[in-house]
Amino acid sequence: MGRLGVTEILVILAIVLLLFGGKKIPELMKGLGSGIKEFKNAAKDDQQPADKKEDETKE
Repeated sequence: MGRLGVTEILVILAIVLLLFGGKKIPELMKGLGSGIKEFKNAAKDDQQPADKKEDETKE
């Protein structure tokens, strides 16, 4: 499988538009964006050193 070309992307977008309709797409994108934001925050929290996490839990 190679890269997606312009034609393939347009076909995928057309199918998504047909399945969900024009009004639902902004809601789906908002949900997707908030999910990605939460994932990044969780990943950032996991990367903090252990001593900082212990200090935060003691407070």
